[in-house]
Amino acid sequence: MNDITIRSMLSTDWNSVANIYQEGIDTGIATFETNVPTYEAWNSAHMSTCRFVAEYNHHILGWVALSPVSNRCVYGGVAEISVYISKNSRGNGLGKLLLQHVITASEQEGIWTLQSGIFPKNYGSIKLHEAAGFRKIGKRERVGKLHGKWVDNVLFERRSSVVGIN
Repeated sequence: MNDITIRSMLSTDWNSVANIYQEGIDTGIATFETNVPTYEAWNSAHMSTCRFVAEYNHHILGWVALSPVSNRCVYGGVAEISVYISKNSRGNGLGKLLLQHVITASEQEGIWTLQSGIFPKNYGSIKLHEAAGFRKIGKRERVGKLHGKWVDNVLFERRSSVVGIN
């Protein structure tokens, strides 16, 4: 992990990011999405800051990005996190590096709450989020359909100890 670079995501990274996203979709336990969106659609749905890739030897191994949870101003400090690791790089601490990096960056952007919706069967993601200080706040039962079947989603959140504590 010493030779991993965490850097801001560029639009030119999209092909690699999209491929990793597709690998996540293919697991069937990472997202309700069934197709990778276009870069334009993905870009408009995510914050322009707090997008990072993990790179090793000029290869992108994972990415993390934040999405606003609402356009209402009272939720301006709350964001949803997406983190995806390439299938050949999972289980090596890369997700933890990306989460730590985006947590620090999000606090610098004034974000006080990060939340994540995780499928109950995505044990690796649950463990990763818990290790990064996220806590389970509940389960949304049958919140969405994936391939015609209702799926639950476990909601995790991490409150900043630096921002939004007054």
